[in-house]
Amino acid sequence: MTGSVRPLTEAVDEHARATRLSAMSDAPSASAARSAVVAAAIDLFAEHGFDQTSVEQIAQAAGVSRSTFFRQFGGKEDVVFADHELLLDQLRSYLGKTHANPWVAVCEASVRVFTHFTKDAELARRRYLVVRDVPALRDREIVTVFRYERLFDEYLRQALPGLDPLDAVGFSALVTAVHNHVLRRLLRGPRKVPVSELRTALDGAMRRFGVHPDGSDAAPDDLAVAVFPRRMPIAEVARRLEAELG
Repeated sequence: MTGSVRPLTEAVDEHARATRLSAMSDAPSASAARSAVVAAAIDLFAEHGFDQTSVEQIAQAAGVSRSTFFRQFGGKEDVVFADHELLLDQLRSYLGKTHANPWVAVCEASVRVFTHFTKDAELARRRYLVVRDVPALRDREIVTVFRYERLFDEYLRQALPGLDPLDAVGFSALVTAVHNHVLRRLLRGPRKVPVSELRTALDGAMRRFGVHPDGSDAAPDDLAVAVFPRRMPIAEVARRLEAELG
């Protein structure tokens, strides 16, 4: 990944490039054009190295002007993490809605992120290799992971008034870590990793944290007996009691 950069006609697979340029010209939405630029950039970074690739080369490979590139992205680092900006916006919208179970909503949000990357696993793998080899990108990735944790943390505190902040932080970090662990299985190898693996792992995470949604229906009599795991956060106990008795 060092040395001089070859002509772009040799750097980018012509079939893949033609496909992306066609998608940019035919797609009705700007998101398709952005995706084509991201894919072209990742191809060049993987072929020549992040530092050895210029914005001009990315723009030429993607069939856009340099000014268009800078309107869509702030720079080369931003194009690597462009998917995350889109995903974070989508998750804010999703979590901004009312959900019956906030703990499940956070888990479902992480599933949405995972599903996004499985749609083009090969591109996700190439991006992973690019990030792994560039210290500045690894640092940016750490910051990006924290943004997901903070989003989940803020949502839980708002959705569950009275929730201990440590429980909000702990669960947010747990879900993010579980998601990233399963995602790395996909990124580090050629095999497909179904979303069911993540759902199973998140199911276990909710059980360990004491917030799994399973449980029997309330008995139809005047005496209510509630049994909860000792480690279940007080705010979650209150939420469940209110849901059952209110």
